[in-house]
Amino acid sequence: MSVEEYSVDDPTFVKSSAKRQECPEADRPEYAFIGRSNVGKSSLINMLTGRKALAKTSSTPGKTQLINHFSMTTAGAEWYLVDLPGIGYAKVSKKDRHSWDRTSREYLTKRENLMCIMMLIDSRLPPQKIDLEFMVWMAEKGLAFAMIFTKVDKLTIAEREAFLPRYTARMLKQWSAMPPHFVTSAEKKDGRQDVLGFIAQSNPIYRKPPKPE
Repeated sequence: MSVEEYSVDDPTFVKSSAKRQECPEADRPEYAFIGRSNVGKSSLINMLTGRKALAKTSSTPGKTQLINHFSMTTAGAEWYLVDLPGIGYAKVSKKDRHSWDRTSREYLTKRENLMCIMMLIDSRLPPQKIDLEFMVWMAEKGLAFAMIFTKVDKLTIAEREAFLPRYTARMLKQWSAMPPHFVTSAEKKDGRQDVLGFIAQSNPIYRKPPKPE
């Protein structure tokens, strides 16, 4: 695969929504990015789009509080990238965390053009209970998802060789096979072509729902 084979043309911020009903019209395939607070989601989105500040990065966990839509074009096809509030720990009130969680789950289960949920996981950490439980929840709801391991540039060579077999062994205790998964580094741009290729190859499957008569 050529390193230039897949790219994102004209990435544009569309809008932020407090709830699913405020989201843009569901007129194209959509991919939602979600993960625990401080997993490196904004940095990954900026790396994928080639824009350094398209998604706002912060050292403060819980920065994303709304459903953020970005318009993308890859291989001639338009699609939405969606930045969702983080799951789990954030330095905010329990009430706010529960509100964000409800917002994300309601969007994930009812957004009709959602093609795949891109579940971000910090490669530096052992399998986390909250990540494992969230993936089980998605499977129970019949939601398609892929795993994106982040921050592999922070690992030593030995750690990088060991983390995926360790995670796979844990997953196979509950799953018959590993879901689609990608190993990435926002810093080194590792995995960019793999993720964009997955999206480009998934886009043709999308069928726009008919408008009500």
